[in-house]
Amino acid sequence: MNEVVINDNEFLRQYETRIDGKLAKIEYASQERKVFLTKLVIPEEVTDPNFKDEFITTVLKHIEEKKLSVVPTSPQIAGFLRKHKEFKDLLPVGIRI
Repeated sequence: MNEVVINDNEFLRQYETRIDGKLAKIEYASQERKVFLTKLVIPEEVTDPNFKDEFITTVLKHIEEKKLSVVPTSPQIAGFLRKHKEFKDLLPVGIRI
């Protein structure tokens, strides 16, 4: 797995990374100790089939380090969490996907 370097752009409320000169982002909203991941945007030009999973994994690890919970409102991110049970501890109590 490649290391994806992310930037937490708090002003625009999105995690960002550059790939092939293009901006990929995960938009979010924060409330109390929860981060609502609302939208995943990956440029069409990105051809790396593993990039999406690597990007989401990096963002989730960043959120985990900050000891926050994740509420995936984006269908793509919810689907990722369904497949990757190792991140289920990031979900707040009472939230199941």
